[in-house]
Amino acid sequence: MQPSAGKLILTVFWDSQGPILETYRERGTTVTSATYCDILKRELKSAVRSKRRGKVWKENLLLHDNARRHTAAHTLETLKQLKWEAMEHPDYSPDLAPSDFHLFGPLENALRGRRFSCDDDVKSAVYQWLLTQPKTFFADGIKKSVGRWEKCIAKQGDYIDK
Repeated sequence: MQPSAGKLILTVFWDSQGPILETYRERGTTVTSATYCDILKRELKSAVRSKRRGKVWKENLLLHDNARRHTAAHTLETLKQLKWEAMEHPDYSPDLAPSDFHLFGPLENALRGRRFSCDDDVKSAVYQWLLTQPKTFFADGIKKSVGRWEKCIAKQGDYIDK
């Protein structure tokens, strides 16, 4: 028996049509504002162009959580340069980030109990899982966001229980 590959940090971007980009951080590193901005400028921009050809991306709306790396001045400046807008939401609200409430739970359940011999096996399993989700899976995640935002507004920004 070999030990599991350990933890990888996954950053995934998706829309109602499916995954656009998934990136991983090297073991022992963290995602900072600088690395996040690098992902936005170098990887996400080209991934959108290649995976969403023909789509007009003149006005982009990005919904991510409000972790420090997403709200830092450097990140806000990068978003401004890219002409992308980030939706604001209350502090400490993982219940409003679709990846947190819609994507990562089912992904974790799908991988639970599996052992991987290396990081590439984990990456491959995640990639395959993302590809095998029904077409409605990602659209449903976006649709669920609307109801969660409405609850947040009704509760004046308080945490939303399941």
